[in-house]
Amino acid sequence: MSNIVLIGLVSFFVDISTEMVYPIIPLYLTGTFGATPAIVGLVEGIAESLASLLKVLGGYLSDRYKKKKRIAFIGYSTSLLYKVALVLSSSWWGILAARVIDRLGKGIRTSPRDLLVAESSDKNKLGSSFGLHKALDMAGSAIGIFLAYVFLKTTTGTGQYKTLFMVSMVPTIIGLAILLKVKEKGTAAKKKDIGNLIEGFRNLDSRLKLFLITAFVFTLGNSSNAFLLLRARDAGYDSATVVLLYFIYNVVSSVLSLPLGKLSDKVGRRKLLVTGYLVFGAVYTGFAVASSKLLVAFLFALYGVYTAMTAGVERALVSELAPVSLKGTTLGLHSTLVGVALLPASVVAGLLWDGIGPSAPFFFGGSLAIASAIALFFILKDDSGKSV
Repeated sequence: MSNIVLIGLVSFFVDISTEMVYPIIPLYLTGTFGATPAIVGLVEGIAESLASLLKVLGGYLSDRYKKKKRIAFIGYSTSLLYKVALVLSSSWWGILAARVIDRLGKGIRTSPRDLLVAESSDKNKLGSSFGLHKALDMAGSAIGIFLAYVFLKTTTGTGQYKTLFMVSMVPTIIGLAILLKVKEKGTAAKKKDIGNLIEGFRNLDSRLKLFLITAFVFTLGNSSNAFLLLRARDAGYDSATVVLLYFIYNVVSSVLSLPLGKLSDKVGRRKLLVTGYLVFGAVYTGFAVASSKLLVAFLFALYGVYTAMTAGVERALVSELAPVSLKGTTLGLHSTLVGVALLPASVVAGLLWDGIGPSAPFFFGGSLAIASAIALFFILKDDSGKSV
């Protein structure tokens, strides 16, 4: 079995575990602890941003030492601690602590995992490799969400959420066992090759630096998915069906990630990324004005198209443009910038929701997405990814 498939299966099982829980969190916060949308945004923003600070470190350590798998294993292991913390939580502060534990683990594992994928791939098939990984990743997410939906539909009582948290530990254990079979590829950079990190980043390809800035600006309008779930409930869906809508999003993304990744290998990254950002703008504008349940369901599916067009393709672009000695670190920098932007994005979204109305954060996000798409069109004008 290929390394990329094994890495994808690790993400598959861990994401089953993660997504059995994630769509429940905003419902759990608001329904059990009486949290407001602003508090939901604060919890998600802090958790994601703190985790992101570790992604550059995880990438740097992966470049510096032959320990990519070990670092990833430590990161994936925190998924178990996260579920234990959720079971023990008795307030929204406890949920915040649990989310921080989970996201810190993601921060540690993301860069070494992406580097394992890049080093296991043919350089002309990076889009396909990251697309395959993303497809398995999102398939696991879809299954986890569906299990959460079934669980909510078939169980009742005050303890149903904590029971779900405990059951969700099983897929993580399976994923960790598979990770042990992944083989390290590539070699660690020598100390002299790492050099001064600041100087190394200063000498990055100009297209890559502009892309990183654009991705940061775009993410300022891309608040936590928790707001999409809350918007769906406002449209008239019950809690269980809101989870099913999130399932639709993940299924669409899983099905399309591999073919769209392959397409980016043929036509270039720019076409996929610019179109993907425009699709995001249309989705968020749609959520701003949506009043019918049918439209909301369609927008969740379209949101899956956006994710399939961008998630793996962005990583392939960064892998191609980054210098070999800083590839893991640069992948981590991309993840860090995107993650750090989630704190102001989610906090602003919560404040806009509470202060102006549910449509405000989506109009804001849609506008930034369209502006970012225009910027990318010019930044990647040589169709980077196809010719690099």
